[in-house]
Amino acid sequence: MLIVALSSLRARWASFLGGFVALALGVGLLATMGLGLSATFHAPERSPQRFASSPVVVQGQDRLTLDVRRGPETVSVERRLDRPQPVDSRLLRELRARWTVTTSEEPADRRGPHRPGHPDHPDAVGVDAPAADVRALVGARAQVLTGDERRRADHDADRDADALVGLNALLGTSGGVTAFVSVFVVASTFAFAVALRRREFGLLRTAGATPGQIRRLLLAEAAALGVVASAAGCALGALGAPLLARTLVDGGLAPEWFTVGGPVWPFHTAFWTGVTVALAGAIAASRRAGKVGPTAALREADVDADALPLGRAVLGTGLLLAGVGLLVWTCVTDPSALLKRKTYTTLPMLLITGVALLSPLLVRPAARLLRLRGAVGTLVRENSAASVRRTAAVAAPVLVTVALAGTLFGSATSVTRAKGTEAREQTAAQYVVTGVDEPDRTGGPRPVAVPPGAVVSPTGPTSLFVRDGDAAVVKYGARAVTDPAAFAELARLPVVAGDLRDLDDRSIVVNEEFERRRVGETVEVWRADGTGPVRLRIAAVLALGTGDNGPYVTRANAPGSAPDRIDASGGGTATVQALEASGGTVRTAAAWAEAERPASGSPQARLGMVLVLGVALVYTVIGLANTLLMATSVRRGELASLRLAGATRAQILRVVTGEATLAVAIGTLLGLAVTALVLGTLGAGLAALSAPVALALPWTTVGASAGVCATVAIAASALPAWRLTR
Repeated sequence: MLIVALSSLRARWASFLGGFVALALGVGLLATMGLGLSATFHAPERSPQRFASSPVVVQGQDRLTLDVRRGPETVSVERRLDRPQPVDSRLLRELRARWTVTTSEEPADRRGPHRPGHPDHPDAVGVDAPAADVRALVGARAQVLTGDERRRADHDADRDADALVGLNALLGTSGGVTAFVSVFVVASTFAFAVALRRREFGLLRTAGATPGQIRRLLLAEAAALGVVASAAGCALGALGAPLLARTLVDGGLAPEWFTVGGPVWPFHTAFWTGVTVALAGAIAASRRAGKVGPTAALREADVDADALPLGRAVLGTGLLLAGVGLLVWTCVTDPSALLKRKTYTTLPMLLITGVALLSPLLVRPAARLLRLRGAVGTLVRENSAASVRRTAAVAAPVLVTVALAGTLFGSATSVTRAKGTEAREQTAAQYVVTGVDEPDRTGGPRPVAVPPGAVVSPTGPTSLFVRDGDAAVVKYGARAVTDPAAFAELARLPVVAGDLRDLDDRSIVVNEEFERRRVGETVEVWRADGTGPVRLRIAAVLALGTGDNGPYVTRANAPGSAPDRIDASGGGTATVQALEASGGTVRTAAAWAEAERPASGSPQARLGMVLVLGVALVYTVIGLANTLLMATSVRRGELASLRLAGATRAQILRVVTGEATLAVAIGTLLGLAVTALVLGTLGAGLAALSAPVALALPWTTVGASAGVCATVAIAASALPAWRLTR
């Protein structure tokens, strides 16, 4: 059987070329993504910077430890603080009395959450003494760090790990899209190749081959193809991984030190995934081939009477219903999840697969509805309606690309616009200042001289820790308000209960995500430095919005927080001059909103989406070219009959390319239908969150994707037709 399979591959190499290229490219991309993903699991080991010359570092507690209930047991959970607590003053005096103590003078990065603290209340000190003696003196009052652990005292100790979080999600999503599209294209290629070989299988059955032998023949072909293509793909992955790393670094998606290479598990994973995909794609086709009777294939016309078998119909319907159900369920139960990139990248795949499997149901009605003029138009319409498998095989990869382009870019643009619109609507300020200068090491803001008639409201970032029931501790990113009265006057937040003017040092403004969210109730919180618990009264409750609404506290409950934004209104040019003295960037509110949330998204985010869409587009090109080359190559008799009937070569080419264009158009319409469903659900989710609904369909991206598909389809159908009609 293996010899027969190898002979079949050698004789039909052109038919298997597209599947080989698609599978090899898929394995190569999986290996590349796997190597990149493995490099994101561990940040590079860096030597201590802040206390490089001190053998021992004494640091205040940098983690909040709380007891929670997990079933019948009580366990302790840790949450990392934005900044370590100051070293106890008494402990600091004891250390200085016995040993040489060094206080770091390293300036902090204003963009990060850590700040150096006051010289008399440092968060960490270096001690020139034996570690055992220091531990004996310190006890449980602080942390004693030695060796590489001294890195924890650096103000940006987590910068490398934080830089890899988004990159990990991007590569994981790209790998998922690669696996999805490669399975789709390879399975479609095998299925269509089997459909074109019905007469061959009929001859084999006439010669005495059993259905089991036919199935084993196809599986042997798939196994041989999978092994060779996977090996070639692993070689491509080894070459492509360094190129991916350079692209990510140059595009700002990865830190400058990011490199790939080392582990071998990505190659094993990619290789065996490729073999599995090849076999999985051939299983359904082999079952179908085994059902071909000895003479049925020889008598069968070219009209596809059973283009949608029961199994495919059931699977397609199930996936379509599952995709719609998950969209609706997510919109109802957790609409904020629809705004996340991982959700709107992966969830549409169920819809895409379901619609693609059911596409033969739509091909014939869509083709019949067309009213094309002349003999060429009639042939295009009737051939497309009769050859449902061919038309659906061309439309399916176009559907994948158009749907991914529409849902990915459309959702990202819609979310970005909603965030920008929300930010602009939530302030009544004329001017917004960002990047406020901080001249002193205490974290205090540079004073702003408020002109008469002006209202100035500085706010800054902080964190709050809140118990969520008895089983969890949640860390919230919050904003610290310097002047509650000015804040209430300039803020236009979506208040659903209470009043912003009631915010003071003993209260808090929460959002609907909090477990306790009734005005007048008290919330037990721990501050950014771990101090607490503090019981704060709920002054107002905000709608959740796109995720940036609250909570808000005053600076009294935000130790270490320094303003990074100033809203101001009134006072004329004197206000602008006063704001410029803060050392920050002064913009109008509209210009600030556009700069913070550009309508087109950040360049890094767009590069990530282009990477994902590029994978789908490459596969679509391969699938289209392979399908149309195979389909047109076996139409020699049909095209010869048209020539005998008086059709010119130009007319035949118009028929063939017209069929390909019609199939691409059908795939585009199906992709737009999926996009409309996903974006419509996203709009409903934004409305449920009380966020601005600013949906955007990326016509340029969708049009470019459809245009590339149409160009490839026309070329792949015209070239073999030109050769056959010579």
